[in-house]
Amino acid sequence: MQTKVVLDESRIPTHWYNIVADLPTPPPPPLHPGTREPLTPDDLSAIFPMGLIAQEASAERWIEIPEPVREIYRLWRPSPLYRAHRLEKALGTPARIYYKYEGVSPVGSHKLNSSVPQAYYNMLEGRTRLTTETGAGQWGAALSLACQFFGMSCDVWQVQGSYDSKPYRRMQMETYGAHVAGSPSELTEAGRALRERFPGTAGSLGMAISEAVEAAVKDPNGSYSLGSVLNHVTLHQSIIGLEALAQLEEFGERLPDELYGCAGGGSNLAGISFPFLRENLAGRADTRVVACEPKAAPSLTEGEYRYDFGDTAGLTPLLKMYTLGADFVPAAVHAGGLRYHGMAPLVSHAYHEGLISAISVKQREAFEAGVIFARSEAIIPASESNHAIAGALRAAREATETGEERVILIGVSGSGQLDLPAYADFIAGTMIDS
Repeated sequence: MQTKVVLDESRIPTHWYNIVADLPTPPPPPLHPGTREPLTPDDLSAIFPMGLIAQEASAERWIEIPEPVREIYRLWRPSPLYRAHRLEKALGTPARIYYKYEGVSPVGSHKLNSSVPQAYYNMLEGRTRLTTETGAGQWGAALSLACQFFGMSCDVWQVQGSYDSKPYRRMQMETYGAHVAGSPSELTEAGRALRERFPGTAGSLGMAISEAVEAAVKDPNGSYSLGSVLNHVTLHQSIIGLEALAQLEEFGERLPDELYGCAGGGSNLAGISFPFLRENLAGRADTRVVACEPKAAPSLTEGEYRYDFGDTAGLTPLLKMYTLGADFVPAAVHAGGLRYHGMAPLVSHAYHEGLISAISVKQREAFEAGVIFARSEAIIPASESNHAIAGALRAAREATETGEERVILIGVSGSGQLDLPAYADFIAGTMIDS
């Protein structure tokens, strides 16, 4: 029985896939926060390089991956696709379960797929400093390393709850050369105002974004870099699904009946699912794509579809997305990378158009699934990935009850080796069930 498919380096995709070209209806544009008119390239030039702005607005189906980026991708790409034989046996299910594992990257997550091209395009335009936010620390680590590749400095605002509970993530970022501050901090006007407005807060991604954007705008040599939500980020992450399509073919497997990905800002879900949605839209498949979000931040399942700020202080453009409100501060659950008030506009549009579905998962169910996965497949998943695994386990158990043969694909977005205190919390029985 074949366990995994690892493609040759020569088969790393040469182009990213842009789903905008195939959507039945165009997605709503981002709006200027002052004029409420659609954004122009000049509106974004203060914080993004033109190479990324062009990708943000592009409707081209395929966008070439620059060779310097592909050269760095070769450090970990193509990532493996596994058949979860032992998990299937543990569940006693007739379903065939596969998982695409992004934890093999140097930083242990899928985030490096976008941080490398973002740093590259900024370097081309002479930017020497990148600022960003991070929840769990995965994105912060990815951007810290990418900045090293291209000789840039990196400043990271890490959500305070994560800064306190995940010290090894901070150490990882600092090892790669970044300066890391807990957010909200005293370093920015936005941070000081948020500390006064929300005393004692554990922070949120929306707050950290406000600080990183402010710092970028004030530095003529700086740019802001975002690890999720925006179109160019989902574009870069499409390399995950493009590889998975080729790997399922190598397995001799049909396209999946169901695909599960964790969803916070939306980059991981988009990355693995958008190439499969292309197959659906072309009439070649009927894969049910399921976004698995935390019950503590259920933007798709409980939010409103409307224009909202991407940050708490109101410094970003207005994005049409499913949102819980820019002021929403999620409970301090362990899946810090999913604690966001909104959802990527392209993921939101796909959900609004009925192209994908969504479920919410409570924290204990997510970690229960992660432990089952770890004890059968040997990989300890990231806290965020556990939500996708939990969704897939629901489907596999349904298949057991009905005897139905299903093909299930899971996006396992990262490693949980730096999330072990969260697992200890679960095993000790002290985890809150948010």
